[in-house]
Amino acid sequence: MWKSIWESHGGRISGVAAGTILFIAYICFGFWDMLFLALLVFIGYTLGKQKDLKLGALFPWQRMADWLTDRWRLFK
Repeated sequence: MWKSIWESHGGRISGVAAGTILFIAYICFGFWDMLFLALLVFIGYTLGKQKDLKLGALFPWQRMADWLTDRWRLFK
């Protein structure tokens, strides 16, 4: 049972776990840092969900690198 849950929601679980660990680290420092932590948890959940749904990268890094390499090539 746990293996199937991990396979379907592993990214979300690890994202929320990472945010929770950061929450424990930031809770000592005050309210605004806890709001920052909520943002971190949301980002972790979103990236984990993208991994679970196999949507690919959030930002097209390879396409951007190809474009920059082509555009800024010193010796054409």
